Amino acid sequence: MTNSIPEIENNDVLFVIGSNTTETHPIIGLRMKKAVRKGAKIIVADPRRINLVGHAHKWLQHKPGTDVVLLNSIMPVIFKHNLIDRIFILSRTEGFEPFRNMISKYTPEYAEKITGVPKEDIIEAALLYGKAKRPGIYYTMGITQHTHGTDNVLSIANLALMTGNLGMESTGVNPLRGQNNVQGATDMGCIPDNYPGYQKVEVPAIREKFERKWGVKLSEKKGLTSTLMINEIIKGKLKALYIMGENPALSDPDINHTVKAFKKLELMVVQDIFLTETAKLADVVLPAASYAEKEGTFTNTERRVQRVRKAVDPPGQAKEDSKIIIELSSRMGYQMKRDSAEEVFQEIGSIWQAVTGIT
Repeated sequence: MTNSIPEIENNDVLFVIGSNTTETHPIIGLRMKKAVRKGAKIIVADPRRINLVGHAHKWLQHKPGTDVVLLNSIMPVIFKHNLIDRIFILSRTEGFEPFRNMISKYTPEYAEKITGVPKEDIIEAALLYGKAKRPGIYYTMGITQHTHGTDNVLSIANLALMTGNLGMESTGVNPLRGQNNVQGATDMGCIPDNYPGYQKVEVPAIREKFERKWGVKLSEKKGLTSTLMINEIIKGKLKALYIMGENPALSDPDINHTVKAFKKLELMVVQDIFLTETAKLADVVLPAASYAEKEGTFTNTERRVQRVRKAVDPPGQAKEDSKIIIELSSRMGYQMKRDSAEEVFQEIGSIWQAVTGIT
């Protein structure tokens, strides 16, 4: 989220797409309803009649899978009514003219044929968002967990950038995370092209910094996304997979394709607290510890770092995730120097300024 949760109440327009917020994020849903009571207007884009539709000023009931077309069709209306932020575009963005040319074909009339949303509703929603002083966009896995999820997010980002609706109080783009530490995981570099702190793998100076810190030679190439990994397994180029705290056999966009790929692997290791659909397909299952059985931090959807203290020991052979990784690393010949949550967090602070000083 580029805004904090309390700021939601001060939005004057809320654009909610691909998110059944009152069910998946009930506290945030309550904040949205408070904003409505204070005079805000909600635009809901969802194929289903979710709870928020009852509080919405405009419901865009588009066909499943047509999110990109719907989002892109809002932008020509913004252009037509001169609601773009030219200063923001010139100072903070690149490639504006090619983008403008590309987006011109996505007229409300064109979108109506594909999405099923009346052009009049698209125009009204576009003007609501474009004229707002403090608009916020909110989305969840209804946007991201698609084969075209990246394109969905890019369209949302383009809409916010062209109107300058980013980087201000109660004004921004707010992905509502699907699990309690997704934000923390991405912060710490669980993205194929980033080291911790969103520092790019392919930038030599950054890579050299991490090589000095970790005392190892690092690859010059970025890794694969989860969907690309599945494709590489099918091609026979990826032979082994180590999955932690994730259940792609249930959550991936194309489950049949994913399961087919898993069955082709020479080795699949799953580290989890449950025998999930994915774990049942694994060659090796490493029993992990739950949140109450380990030390560390969780970073929530608004980027708030929250301390977690161990309450009880893990049952049976289960171990904390960090302990499993350290032991596995040791058996493979690399002895990790840090074995406590506090030591790891201190290291993070030494290589990512944003968390320096947090104890």
